[in-house]
Amino acid sequence: MKILYAIQGTGNGHLSRALEIIPILQKKGTLDILVSGTQADLSLPYPVKYRLCGLSFIFGEKGGVNLWNTFLRNHTVRALRDIKDLPIEQYDLIINDFEPISAWAAYLKGKPCIALSHQCAVLSANAPLPDRQSRLARFILNHYAPASFKYGFHFKRYNENTYTPVIRKQIRELDVSDKGHYTIYLPSIGDKKLIKTFKKFKNTKWEVFSKHTKKTLISENISLMPINHDAFIKSLTSCSGIICGAGFETPSEALFLKKKLLVIPMKNQYEQHCNAAALKTLGVPVIKNLKEKKIDRWLWYGPIIQVDFPDQTEGIIDHLIQNHLSSKPSVLRSKLDEYAQVQSNVALEG
Repeated sequence: MKILYAIQGTGNGHLSRALEIIPILQKKGTLDILVSGTQADLSLPYPVKYRLCGLSFIFGEKGGVNLWNTFLRNHTVRALRDIKDLPIEQYDLIINDFEPISAWAAYLKGKPCIALSHQCAVLSANAPLPDRQSRLARFILNHYAPASFKYGFHFKRYNENTYTPVIRKQIRELDVSDKGHYTIYLPSIGDKKLIKTFKKFKNTKWEVFSKHTKKTLISENISLMPINHDAFIKSLTSCSGIICGAGFETPSEALFLKKKLLVIPMKNQYEQHCNAAALKTLGVPVIKNLKEKKIDRWLWYGPIIQVDFPDQTEGIIDHLIQNHLSSKPSVLRSKLDEYAQVQSNVALEG
């Protein structure tokens, strides 16, 4: 069996999850890996057959996605060429983690594509949504990486096709401690703003991980460090709590490690606002920006949330393979035709 595993390369969450999924897929057949996109600080210790520019969202320094840089740095013509040239037809099984090139190649060439991503769970049945909806953002999430079958990961099992987070073996086996510092990972907020805010908490030690610096700087009670995977894991494992964006992987790992958690969803990032809504239902404090009074209250009274994230990744992969490789071609074709009709109706309504 020849398998293509396609991974979104924007941010570290998709690649972190891939570290657990790739070894399982390698046992199931001949595996090729595709990664597209930029803005990731984590690399894969596996051979990647296809490295593509893809379509990425670029972080700014004012709390959100930089829409202008996102537009400038995306290569639409190259993406279209990559979709056309990708030899998607040679694969028996295509598993896609919110990766647009392989998803659209499969869609246009009539190949079944199985989505296995957090994004699938965000808009699935019963998943919490923010009070303020965005039709455009929902449209993008639904159509960015089309798939004929969808399975997702979220903070809770909201339906039968949603699973709890994949927690890396490295995280599961760590010795957890509390050395009294607090970890910060807010890549969309500039360093000056972070330092100005957290310097005011003079009796608290902060370890700040930044995408905007290349060397470690120490200023009073703040250590500002460039993104480094091992250093971040060490800081997270030994911290009293973490303040981060409302992504998926970092909050999931913080909850699993039983660390106090405070999230600030990025501006112009609807998925993070969906995550924040879900975290809020668990009891995790959510704030819109760096409000000092709310941070101070969290330092004193922030709760430690109890979660159950069992190790079930291989069982999920076995379930997907059993479900979709055992399906008769006529069944798959029927599903694809049904999916194409839904897509056509959405386009006409939009």
